[in-house]
Amino acid sequence: MSKITIKDLYTLEETIAAELFERANYPWEVLPEIKDFIIRMGEKLDPDKYEKRGEDIWVAKSAKVAPTACLNGPLIVDEEAEIRHCAFVRGSAIVGKGAVVGNSTELKNVILFNKVQVPHYNYVGDSILGFKAHMGAGSITSNVKSDKTLVVIKGDTERIETGMKKVGAMLGDNVEVGCNSVLNPGTVIGRNSNIYPTSCVRGVVPECSIFKKSGEIIAKSE
Repeated sequence: MSKITIKDLYTLEETIAAELFERANYPWEVLPEIKDFIIRMGEKLDPDKYEKRGEDIWVAKSAKVAPTACLNGPLIVDEEAEIRHCAFVRGSAIVGKGAVVGNSTELKNVILFNKVQVPHYNYVGDSILGFKAHMGAGSITSNVKSDKTLVVIKGDTERIETGMKKVGAMLGDNVEVGCNSVLNPGTVIGRNSNIYPTSCVRGVVPECSIFKKSGEIIAKSE
């Protein structure tokens, strides 16, 4: 199978949640632990750098949060992050350093590594987005199969049973997702890959690839 382990996809130095990932092999394995991890981590944060806003919500003093944004815990908003107008955080979310959560974007049970951008009309649920990953306007992660069966990670020759009903997308570092794309449950996109706009993606996209459409994935040229 393509490179889909945590060490294949992510630079752990680029997230406040590095400790959580060190105990797992595949990224989706940490999804059930995000909520409790945030609560434990939040209590350890430096009060000179982070302020507690309501129950289990910690926001860096250097972060910018629009007054119209809706924040629910558990939640950590790291330094220099930006939560824009009408963003909706349902809870169990880590927003990395310098990350952008934009207008009408919704987050639920996610980890956004540092410098991630989900800036326009995105839904990101039960997903992990690596360092500098970017989702174009209107692109979303679908986290539940239409038949409500358990999510399976499907590569070219292998299948990995997650044992979970809700698994969104695992985006490696520097992934670019084009506008109005849908990432189906259990999608894994390798580092430095690009997804064409209006794509419907499922399964594993190898690192350093361009996804044009189903069945047409090409390697990036040097």
